[in-house]
Amino acid sequence: MKTLSVDLGNRSYPIFIGENLFTQTELLRKYISGRQVVIVSNETVAPLYLKNIQNMLSGFEVQVCILPDGEQYKNLDVLNTIYTTLLTHHCDRSVTLVALGGGVVGDMTGFAAASYQRGVNFIQIPTTLLSQVDSSVGGKTGVNHALGKNMIGAFHQPQCVIADTQTLNSLDDNQLSAGIAEVIKYGLLGDIAFFEWLEINIDKLLSRDPESLAYAIERSCQDKADIVAADERESGKRALLNLGHTFGHAIETATGYGNWLHGEGVAVGMVMAADLSHRLGWINHDDLRRTKDLITKAKLPSKPPKDMSRQQFLDLMLRDKKALDGKIRLILLKPLGNAIISDEYEKSVLDETLNSFLA
Repeated sequence: MKTLSVDLGNRSYPIFIGENLFTQTELLRKYISGRQVVIVSNETVAPLYLKNIQNMLSGFEVQVCILPDGEQYKNLDVLNTIYTTLLTHHCDRSVTLVALGGGVVGDMTGFAAASYQRGVNFIQIPTTLLSQVDSSVGGKTGVNHALGKNMIGAFHQPQCVIADTQTLNSLDDNQLSAGIAEVIKYGLLGDIAFFEWLEINIDKLLSRDPESLAYAIERSCQDKADIVAADERESGKRALLNLGHTFGHAIETATGYGNWLHGEGVAVGMVMAADLSHRLGWINHDDLRRTKDLITKAKLPSKPPKDMSRQQFLDLMLRDKKALDGKIRLILLKPLGNAIISDEYEKSVLDETLNSFLA
């Protein structure tokens, strides 16, 4: 087992990464301060791992809330299911919510914890690669709106993150690749040595080599933990973690939540960001090719849906959380392995990128 730390002063917390963590009962119990626990999971994950977590919580007053599975259910209506469970069972401010599932479950459980009685504790138990390397770490919680992804939420840090890598064996290949997209992101935005490692080892990740997956998860979590510790509420450096997301969220919103996996949208978004960076002269053609090649080798898409228009992209990107004063701020590469946030680009160059991908 590897243990990392997100250093946030008195709100610091550990990230546990390893195999068979669901058998280490005290790993979970020591981070629960009250007697009430509500496990939030979904219809896909619960049959696989719910019993394991219930066994770890023997002696506590445990309730269960099962959500439907899918990004299309990450909304305020379904969120209310969690509040109803908490209120039905008279949960007080000492309750701990346990998020058992992927990014949707983690985001919604975290937001419920942030807002129930103005804030209660929660624990992240991510079961997908994407949630283990990204969404479970850093305290971003929330839900989607029909007009924009993740536009309603709060920063609320968990008590701990328990990432049992054996849960990755139950992922289908598309979900695994979607998680690899977020892994690639860390290499592109600020860890060129990791990017180079990924170029060499991408086939091992796709074949689910345990050592390679464990290393990729640890390296990704460490990169994110360092950034979150430096900028918890995304006032500066943390925005770099959104590389590819402005383009990607536009795709997810336009196609209807759940039709494109989050990681698939981010993969296309990173290629588009690299293309724009190349057109601005910030990365060379070889670096653009390397970016596209790695994403393709990870069995991820590199082009947006053909039926999206340039204006549709622009309208949705203007609703992005990073947009300010009517300007679309983007995370771009300058050079490969170093990301910046910028609105200092000619709109005509962004139009060139959009037109080239939508032709």
